[in-house]
Amino acid sequence: MSVAAIDHTGPWTIADVLALPEDRSHRYELLGESLIVSPAPGVRHQRVSHRLHVAIEAAARAAGAPVEILEAVNVRTPGGMFIPDLVVVDQAATVDDPAVIDPEAVQLVVEIVSPSNADVDRTVKPIRYAEASIPHYWRVEMLPTPRIIMGTLHRGRYTEQATAIAGTITAVKQPFPFEIDPAGLATQ
Repeated sequence: MSVAAIDHTGPWTIADVLALPEDRSHRYELLGESLIVSPAPGVRHQRVSHRLHVAIEAAARAAGAPVEILEAVNVRTPGGMFIPDLVVVDQAATVDDPAVIDPEAVQLVVEIVSPSNADVDRTVKPIRYAEASIPHYWRVEMLPTPRIIMGTLHRGRYTEQATAIAGTITAVKQPFPFEIDPAGLATQ
């Protein structure tokens, strides 16, 4: 696989990142004024994303929540922009088809940890999402067994609300009632 050279001098801005040509083999995110380039997710990652998307969407509809569940969209954070694997956003915020979602409209971000971005998903992104005052952050870990660490913003940081472990049904009430057993997220 080859990576195209990016001709850019100086610090990066959200406008610079959005001006890059579309590239389905990489994700481009912004941390401060630095560009973060990650490989596109693999099949297992996308399987988990899709199945979790379907489950979250069903729960949101059952609750009558006026939200939209989106995969891999740009979310503005203080001093940057990330692409969460899943995002639950207020429906009204998507009407004009924005290129970047403002954090005020985001109720939940979900990151599915991959080997290429594990440190960023576990350490950097929760800090930046908390700084953006996004109420809920869930992190999906696949090893040693599937689990979802569900965090709620409390005093400027995420505290664990629940951990969904494979083989056990876990229920949370926020951002709307949701139950899941993560055992089936990655299986074929």
